[in-house]
Amino acid sequence: MAKLYSSLDIKSVRLKNRIAISPMCQYSAEDGYANDWHLVHYGSRAVGGAGLIISEACAVVPEGRISPFDLGIWKDDHIQNLKKITEFIIKQGSVPAIQLAHAGRKASCEPPWKGAGLLKSGEEGWDTVGPSAIAFNDSFSLPHALSVDGIEDVVDAFGAAAKRAWQAGFKVVEIHAAHGYLLHEFLSPKSNLRTDEYGGSFENRIRIVCEVVKSIQENWPAELPIFVRISATDWIEGGWSIEESISVCIILKELGVDLIDCSTGGNISNVKIPVAPGYQVPFSHKIKAASGILTAAVGLITEAQQAEDILLNSEADLVLIARESLRNPYFPLNAANALNEKIDWPLQYERAKK
Repeated sequence: MAKLYSSLDIKSVRLKNRIAISPMCQYSAEDGYANDWHLVHYGSRAVGGAGLIISEACAVVPEGRISPFDLGIWKDDHIQNLKKITEFIIKQGSVPAIQLAHAGRKASCEPPWKGAGLLKSGEEGWDTVGPSAIAFNDSFSLPHALSVDGIEDVVDAFGAAAKRAWQAGFKVVEIHAAHGYLLHEFLSPKSNLRTDEYGGSFENRIRIVCEVVKSIQENWPAELPIFVRISATDWIEGGWSIEESISVCIILKELGVDLIDCSTGGNISNVKIPVAPGYQVPFSHKIKAASGILTAAVGLITEAQQAEDILLNSEADLVLIARESLRNPYFPLNAANALNEKIDWPLQYERAKK
């Protein structure tokens, strides 16, 4: 059997294969509510055969949204629409996961097809927050530096969101600590200039991420997995590094985190990133080898054999498909054909099976 189609057990959850759909913002919600677009979007990828479907970033507070059109899970009213989606995903034999997020200083923006520009406070936008009063770039607003009480509120919001996620039927929760959003901003010395217990040393800069993990554990069933997405490097000298990533992953494993979703970048504007097929896979490999924690690889993974080789080479335990799944929601079904692997198709689609 191809490694890509072997099952993966993480705590009480079994993934039928090693293909996961990566979180990708849809910017199609109103007041955080999921709607028919989300049902069809996630449902089609479950029908397409992925073992795990990770939702787009769901904001734990309204001001934590990237745009006014992000999914949210900051109030109980959001649960019912999300539950409709998780129930459909489960019926297709896939596992529903949710990414919990706070956009920090990169919040309050237009969606990409409107230019992703800043929405100013008092118009349709809102004031942003961060570890320090440092804007992402000249096009973004200056964030307010969170007080210690404000940090505690954010930590509590992640925990409350995890409880709602469980009530909505999700089986995996992923903490978004990557791509220059709030938790990544705390990790990086380029965006965190604090002099209190949340800034300065490595131990202080990782404090909020560790506290978020503990807050979620208090509100999330112990038998269900917790993932953390990190940017393994800022791609700039003096920024967050792969060495620090390995160190924090060792600590997160000790805290009970089950898997690290290994991305990169997003915190420093205009930094040069050597984008190429599989360009982030070496970071997954290094973290997996050095920490012993399960890892997921992501980033321009578009071919079946490419995904299979990542697993065979022990560079990751799970392969995340992102933009390729937008082009081809049925990537897992088609990849099985490419690898000469016989897998079950949805009964409604059996007559199209080769």
